[in-house]
Amino acid sequence: MFDLTFSAYQKKEKDSDDMSRSPSMHMKPKELSLIDGRRAQNLTILLSRMKVSNAVINLALLQMDEDDDIPKDMMEQLIKYIPQSDEVELLASHKDEREKFARADLFLYEMSCIPHYGQRLETLYFKKKFTERVGEVQPNLAAVLDSCKQLMSSKKLKKVLELVLAFGNYMNKGIRGNAYGFKLSSLTKLVDTRASNGIRFNLMNFLLQTIEQKFPELLKLESDLSAISEAAKVNMAELEKDIGLLRKGLTECKRELDYQANRPSRDYGDKYVDVMGDFVSLAEVVFGELEDQLADMKTQLEVVTKAYGEDGSSTDSSVFFGYFNDFLNAFKEAHQENEIARRKKENEERRRQQQEEQKQQEKERKDRRKARNAAKAAGEFDDLVSALRSGDLYGDSTLKARRSTSHFVAGTRKPVHHLDAARERTRTHVEHDTITDL
Repeated sequence: MFDLTFSAYQKKEKDSDDMSRSPSMHMKPKELSLIDGRRAQNLTILLSRMKVSNAVINLALLQMDEDDDIPKDMMEQLIKYIPQSDEVELLASHKDEREKFARADLFLYEMSCIPHYGQRLETLYFKKKFTERVGEVQPNLAAVLDSCKQLMSSKKLKKVLELVLAFGNYMNKGIRGNAYGFKLSSLTKLVDTRASNGIRFNLMNFLLQTIEQKFPELLKLESDLSAISEAAKVNMAELEKDIGLLRKGLTECKRELDYQANRPSRDYGDKYVDVMGDFVSLAEVVFGELEDQLADMKTQLEVVTKAYGEDGSSTDSSVFFGYFNDFLNAFKEAHQENEIARRKKENEERRRQQQEEQKQQEKERKDRRKARNAAKAAGEFDDLVSALRSGDLYGDSTLKARRSTSHFVAGTRKPVHHLDAARERTRTHVEHDTITDL
């Protein structure tokens, strides 16, 4: 017993619980995936992002997504995974095993069971995007039409172009002067014609300077051509392509509507005919207006390009309107540069005047100081003269001393007047000489 219990080579018996935990007993059934692996993976990711079941998608397509269960961006992605004919055949041949289908395979199989699934999905997507696409096309048509009308009616533009022609004829006098017109491409060369004295000043600046001084009403030229900037962005080829896609989509909607309306039977709850019938009726009216606008735009564009000396049949609209758009931008920039230069000059003149005023004020202060000093000196001199005349120059003590020193003849009290008289004459003579010298 001891040997059996602790033997190093005894055989282990499999426990019944270990048998029950064997992987083979609970192995998950293998999914059946028939379509391309990468395509199946991408579709599975898309379905996971949508977070709706196949049944919800199926019902939404039957009812033409009245509750907006499928966002437009998700519907656009679903179009990329419309079952191909070979996929439909392959999945149909394994329909008895559909319980084993992987998620992507099962989705494609169930969608392929809807009659004209691809056409239904594409026309529903077109319906959802129709208003948005029309909203993208209409502003471009309107911008080109408005620009054509503005170019034909603007008096300010005609006057500005007359000035440009006059400048050109003057500069080319004797060589190519007396021209009757110029190419629109020449408008972009105004900023390249610079002053010969080295200052930052070009022909566009001079044109604006002339307009500012003599034709200020032309400064509002941009208000006459408000649609030009948008028209310059319009690519005519892309515009016609977008309208063509609308035309093609509407044609497909009418074709599918005809097919669905003539089916012998329809699934319960299928609203395709009712919903798309109303949509097609409205869309045809809207699209008809677009086509009328497109035809009118082409006619107006040909007229205006010929009026400005361009070939209406070969001139690209974006290039044509681009000439005017670039000119307007340069026009506005030159006006701003002139304003900056004018303010700079005014500030410099203001500083110069302030400096001149400061110098004048300093000179006046010096003159007043000099005048005060001169007046003070003159006043002191006048006081001196007055003192000399009045005898106050020697003070009161001198006068008292002079009065108390009277001379008398010996033995008498009679003063010696002749001595006093001599002194007085001497004093008078000194004062007279002093005043004369002054």
